Amino acid sequence: MTTTFLRQALAGLRVLIVLTVVTGGLYPLAVWAVAQGAFDGQADGSKVNRDGRVVGSSLIGQNFTGPQWFQPRPSAAGANGYDPLASGASNLGPENPALLDAVETRRAEITAADQPGATPVPPDALTASGSGLDPHISPAYARLQAPRVAQARGLAPQTVEALVDDHVEGRVLGFLGESRVNVLELNLALDRLTPGR
Repeated sequence: MTTTFLRQALAGLRVLIVLTVVTGGLYPLAVWAVAQGAFDGQADGSKVNRDGRVVGSSLIGQNFTGPQWFQPRPSAAGANGYDPLASGASNLGPENPALLDAVETRRAEITAADQPGATPVPPDALTASGSGLDPHISPAYARLQAPRVAQARGLAPQTVEALVDDHVEGRVLGFLGESRVNVLELNLALDRLTPGR
């Protein structure tokens, strides 16, 4: 009985060692190698470089302050928003008074900054995404902000609107999701037009 138990224990230990090496070492190494070879930029976090330094990721939203920048979608991730270590939604239901107050506050801020008048405020300007890290806004929200950004940068509104149109990304595979604008990439392109503003 002791030899049977010992044989089974050794067989189990060999299986454990082989599976640990394969699933804990060889498989992750193979996935890493394929990712680095075939998807180098995405595998390293889709970093966005400017003048030789990393300024952000095209996959993670970040905050921009000042009227000269396009503003991202609101974020509930972390105390100041856009914290990748605290990714998540506010978990407030559609009838929660805190969410309704936040939406009305955002609507008032957008009305004061962008003066939409009769133009409806797009929903993505009023509510945070599920992750709180969405790097995109709708083309409608970008176009709503274009006059403010143009005025703050001393540019013709048509120039900024054309820049927005150039940065509209279509649906994924032509049918998934909605058209969108990456805020970081739009702001970097805007900054190339009027550096230092």
